[in-house]
Amino acid sequence: MTKMNQAEKEEFLAGLHVGVLGLNNPGAGPLTVPIWYDYTPGGELWVITGKNSRKGKLIETGTRLSLAAQTETPPYVYVSVEGVVSGIEATDAETLKAMAVRYLGEEQGQAYAAGSSLDGQITVRITPQNWLAVDYGRAAS
Repeated sequence: MTKMNQAEKEEFLAGLHVGVLGLNNPGAGPLTVPIWYDYTPGGELWVITGKNSRKGKLIETGTRLSLAAQTETPPYVYVSVEGVVSGIEATDAETLKAMAVRYLGEEQGQAYAAGSSLDGQITVRITPQNWLAVDYGRAAS
């Protein structure tokens, strides 16, 4: 059995993984791009992007999108969530710093945030609604 319960899915998604964001891209195939994200179990998922980037131009409040996160080594585990954009706001310095520290550690994250421009950066909040997950480590159990 490779299934995960809801608490396990949320705990995995809250871990440190690079996500792959999937967006409808009218007139072309779906846009899928790697992205830093953050999630607290039971809460919203959030990402930061440029409002004028390809993905930023496809995102509006109410947009449906997907994000998948996985392990890079066996036994593989993945969680994919589909949800709706619940809010978009200008990214502030503290939000950018929190994301940078999450992915780069305290020293490099602080430096990254201090050297980054907030101009045109948006924070996108997503309410997860549908979950898919597999833990292949359980297949051998």
